[in-house]
Amino acid sequence: QVQLVESGGGLVQAGGSLRLSCAASGSFFNIDAMGWYRRTPGKQRELVASITSGGSTNYADSVKGRFTISRDNAKNTVYLQMNSLKPGDTAVYYCNAHVQLHGNAYTTPAWGQGTQVTVSS
Repeated sequence: QVQLVESGGGLVQAGGSLRLSCAASGSFFNIDAMGWYRRTPGKQRELVASITSGGSTNYADSVKGRFTISRDNAKNTVYLQMNSLKPGDTAVYYCNAHVQLHGNAYTTPAWGQGTQVTVSS
């Protein structure tokens, strides 16, 4: 079983910065891709950024140049540095990890509980 615990959300003014962290714990063999999603009321959850175990990254167009995703494989932790925040970035942010459990040849998705990010104008 895998647990993803997020931290770092909060309230910030437009133009400010926040850093989200997500640590995976539990019993598993390996973690493949990790990422951050967000959801606002009335909208579907959308991908913000993802990173492979090798460090290749992918970003939503809306956050390119402002957000940076990184990971520490030794700590099973993924980060999201968010700069130049806008009110439109306000959402609940969810951590995601593709986890390979012991004895499995495939990965299964795991999700964090979500952390609120609010950007005031």
